[in-house]
Amino acid sequence: MAGGGPLGEFLRARRQVTTVDQAGMDLVARRRRTSGLRHDEVARLAGVSTDYYVRLEQGRERDPSDQVLGSLARVLQLDLEATRHLYELAHRRASQLRKVIGSRGEPVGPEVLRFIERQDDVAAFVVNRHWDVLAQNPLNAALHEGLEHNGNLMRMTFLNPASREFYLDWEQEASFKVAHFRAAVGANHHDPSLYELVEELSLGSDDFRRLWARHDVRGRTHGSIRLHRDDVGDMALTFEIFAVCRAPGQLLVVLQAESGSPSEHALARLAGLAAAR
Repeated sequence: MAGGGPLGEFLRARRQVTTVDQAGMDLVARRRRTSGLRHDEVARLAGVSTDYYVRLEQGRERDPSDQVLGSLARVLQLDLEATRHLYELAHRRASQLRKVIGSRGEPVGPEVLRFIERQDDVAAFVVNRHWDVLAQNPLNAALHEGLEHNGNLMRMTFLNPASREFYLDWEQEASFKVAHFRAAVGANHHDPSLYELVEELSLGSDDFRRLWARHDVRGRTHGSIRLHRDDVGDMALTFEIFAVCRAPGQLLVVLQAESGSPSEHALARLAGLAAAR
């Protein structure tokens, strides 16, 4: 991991993708080596010294005040999720005292299992913070059948070339997954399984390294997604993501199609094919 630790890495990445226009700076036109902000520009806009800000990025200043963090969030144009992530990184010592929750292999509660098993016309599954699929109903299993690494949706997206055909908007879906992954993981940088997964994806995918380096943080609760399977064609689905409150770190995801739409008919055909097999 580069110098500066998680907080320094995050500040550096967001500084480099924040333009002077986004920061609202009136600058005399001149040649710039990068489109992002410089250390001194972030420091000036945030009301701190350049030396102090540099120490933050280098990991030599480990206890920034909430006022400083709020100023940095404003300068770097962070939304609510990214701002929460910034605070978690800054106060990671306290978070490291908490038990790592939502770890791999954590069992899904029987109530949740009964719920997803009873869903016949929607695809439903449960994942943990690492996007391991912990439980799923038959329709979701059919939806991802034949896709290598389908037991972990991060691996499937970045280590399986076929995912670019499965996700019709692959770049958008990959960006969302990485940003949601960071939001879900939060400040649990002491979780060894996180390091293992990030290292595996970084070694296997240039695209993952590119997106991970941006330090985008964005959780999702709902949205739309377009998928393709050769056996039933294209599908336009909506999804809802629910936190499983009794098992922090677990998420219940439900995918469904608009009633009467071609996508609903495609899901029905897929369920029929799966039952026949």
